[in-house]
Amino acid sequence: MENEKITIQDFEKVDIRVGTIKTAEIFKEAKQPAYILTIDFGKLGIKKSSAQITDRYLPADLAGRQIIAVVNFPPKQIANMMSECLVLGGLDEAGVSLLNTEFLLANGSKVG
Repeated sequence: MENEKITIQDFEKVDIRVGTIKTAEIFKEAKQPAYILTIDFGKLGIKKSSAQITDRYLPADLAGRQIIAVVNFPPKQIANMMSECLVLGGLDEAGVSLLNTEFLLANGSKVG
């Protein structure tokens, strides 16, 4: 399924937005090493996400960083928290590299 084709209509259903990480803390209850991110998406509000990004990032380095996330998945229970969005990143053997924009954008800006 790695190269399964989708239609433009399928892609248009995915709401991808720019947000700014407000806080990052170690997610002690998670089965896999992760952080709880609190992310500001402007008019869409503040959302939380569980992110397995501990291989490349420290919590102190994440606050203020803009990221890209899918904001229209249903909330997902992960251990004792509800993850409300999916932070996007590139994956390789060293871990996750967060996706971001080249220029500072308003929180909640749409990605297309």
